[in-house]
Formats: sequence, structure tokens, C-alpha cells
Amino acid sequence: MTVLIIGGNGFLGAELVRQAVSAGLHPVATFHSRPGDDDGATWHHLDLRDPLRLEEVLDTVAPAVVINATSGGADWAVTAEGGIRLAQAAAGHGIRLVHVSSDAVFSGTGRDRYDESCLPDPLTPYGAAKAAVETAVRLLCPDTAAVARTSLIIGNGRSEHERLVHALADGTRQGALFTDDIRCPVHVTDLAAALWEITRFDAAGVFHLAGPDALSRYELGELIARRDGFDPARLPSARRSDTGLPGGLDVRLDSRATQQKLRTRLRGAREFLSGNRPEPT
Repeated sequence: MTVLIIGGNGFLGAELVRQAVSAGLHPVATFHSRPGDDDGATWHHLDLRDPLRLEEVLDTVAPAVVINATSGGADWAVTAEGGIRLAQAAAGHGIRLVHVSSDAVFSGTGRDRYDESCLPDPLTPYGAAKAAVETAVRLLCPDTAAVARTSLIIGNGRSEHERLVHALADGTRQGALFTDDIRCPVHVTDLAAALWEITRFDAAGVFHLAGPDALSRYELGELIARRDGFDPARLPSARRSDTGLPGGLDVRLDSRATQQKLRTRLRGAREFLSGNRPEPT
């Protein structure tokens, strides 16, 4: 079964590629600016804003499954229009699509937790773009596509959240970690393994892939700092509600229904951030 990873040179995409190569597979992945570092994969340049190039890549690779692990941020042309264009192409070619979405599709108001049945109500341009793609995927590929919502993705020191904590702790960056901004972090290795499982599912629909621990960004920063040998007391804190920045405050993904379908255990941040950071492999 040929699987095409869209965004294989990103943080999550690179882990998807690494796990596939480690399993003895030969993954196919796309990149926008430069190929990934893994020589065990075949790389194709792709800009999701270019429909002709998208068709060329799909025709060349002829995948059975496409995993969309791109992250275009709040760029509507990439995140929304590009994701919708991919869903249209997958439907036209009869390809199973696994679309990675985000907890940013939720407002964080009026609910204690968000399970797979909850409908998007985004507050930010990024959340709106992700919600738009979710809608398109479920309309265009109702029987063949999976929408996998996740939360803050953490790794072994290489995620944007970990780099921010390091910079704040050593004083090389200004800013603060919010004490009232709650999420359910997930480790990138757990997330990638769960996504590989979902590619083999026949079931379509929505899956939640987040950790069981609900933490503020400041609490998460403290855990990262302790693991990596920084003084947590050096981390500046603030309340997001005092800044006027848009976005949900308390967004807790409930992943229990999805977890029951998986062999991969999605660990909580208190577990995977305990001890020392593993050496890169």
C-alpha cells in the first residue's frame, strides 16, 4: 500500500516518514521548500496552491492513502484552499484521505471537553481554515476520509513549543506563557503512530488524538524546563484573557473514544515529559 505524506518535511511529517522507514517501508512524501533529511523516502516538490502540480504528484505516486500533515498556519490559500483542493483530488482519484486537523477549530466556551461529535466553532483565522477543510473532507469523502484532530505537539526538544520554552528560560526571547490557556499536549511519536494506525482503518469520520492531561501553556512550559535542565522559575507568565488575543482559552480534546480503537497509547504530558530528554536518534 503506497501512502503519500503531504508535508513530510514538517515536524509531524518527518516523524511519519521516520516511523515508516524504521518499519522497513519506503514512504513517499512531499516538501515545499526543501526535501526532508530522511534518505529512505522518495520526495516530490508540491505547493498545494498549484492544482496542476497536485494532479501530477498524485498521478506519479498513485497512492492508496494520503496523509495531509501540512501546516500552513493562518494562510487561507494554503491551509484552507489547499486542503480543500487535496480533498477534491482525493475524492476524484478514489484515494483514502487522512486529514490532520487541530483543536483550534473549537472556541473553548460552553463545554468542559470536546469529543468527536462536537462541531467546529472557531475564533481565529487558523481555526476557521482548519474547520473549512474538515467540512470539505467530510462532504467530499464521507465514506473514505478520516479527520484527525490533535492538540499541541511536543517532541524531544524540537517542537516549536519546546524551543519557545528554552528561549524564554535563557532570556533570548521576550514573551510569556499563559496560565489560562489550556490544551491537551501529545507526543509526536504517539501521534504519528496513531495516524499510521488510522491509515489502515476502514472507518471514516472524526478521530481525536490528544493526550489525557489538560495543562496550561505555563504548566507545560514548567515540565519542559525541568526535563531539559532549565530553571522553571525563569519562565515569565501572563494571562491570555488579559491580552485581548483571539482564540479559545480552555480547549480540552476528549480522545477516549478514539483511544479505545487504537493499539497506540496516547501518553499524557506529565508522563512523557518526566525524566531527561532522550538523545536524538
